[in-house]
Amino acid sequence: MKNDLVVKIENVRKQMINVGMSSGFTSEETIRLSKKLDNLINLQMKLFSNLSAY
Repeated sequence: MKNDLVVKIENVRKQMINVGMSSGFTSEETIRLSKKLDNLINLQMKLFSNLSAY
């Protein structure tokens, strides 16, 4: 699960950069991907916080 999340974060990050380079960094698609990336990173941080509590 953890590795899947890392892979998903990396894929969305790459996709966001590609869309940003072709459509502009303020395009709706780039912003949507940025928010998706933020949510994934927040989830990852939450999981790490829960693991470090043990």
